[in-house]
Amino acid sequence: MELAILSVNVGAVRAIGTQHGEAVLSAIAKQPLAKDSVRVGALGLEGDAQADLSAHGGVDKAVYAYPADHWPWWQNTHGLDCAPARFGENLTLKGADESAVAIGDRFRWGEALLEISQPRSPCFKLGLHAWQDVPGHMTASARSGWYLRVLEEGEAPVFGAAMRRVFESRGPSVRDAFLAAHHRGASLETLRRIHAAPALSRSWRDSFARKIAAFPG
Repeated sequence: MELAILSVNVGAVRAIGTQHGEAVLSAIAKQPLAKDSVRVGALGLEGDAQADLSAHGGVDKAVYAYPADHWPWWQNTHGLDCAPARFGENLTLKGADESAVAIGDRFRWGEALLEISQPRSPCFKLGLHAWQDVPGHMTASARSGWYLRVLEEGEAPVFGAAMRRVFESRGPSVRDAFLAAHHRGASLETLRRIHAAPALSRSWRDSFARKIAAFPG
């Protein structure tokens, strides 16, 4: 599998709106890079930032990717104008959605090697950035995109670039993991299978451990 990279996006921390009379700071309002290559480090792309490190960033959420394959759905169903970085993503991709990639899949992008670690859980800042109803629609539809950790750092191309899958984990799909986390009805077997995925981020593993412990019966 090869995913075309339509845009590489980074952002600085700035105010994106207000909540309860207070300015909301975020780096979600990213812009496409205009240079030929970017350094991919363990904590993300050079020039990118996060405002709240307790909820964003870190090694398990170094790079966020979102498939442009969803643009027609957003545009036709909800009238949302789509463009690179509309969902705050670092990588605007084309060629697969959440059903086609799995936790633990690895992709080569230039010198960098990346591994899918978890789906994205939308927060209120996405609503401030894109449109107030986007978080709810993203949750209902499981069109979440996914986070990647960086296993090997290095320079990666920006224009005409692609991510090539070099390892297929055969673990739970990103969509299945998202649905089990955010929708009711997942079986105990499903919860255990996702929890056992070796590449699943620590925060999501802890969340699934709590779900398993609280499972009825």
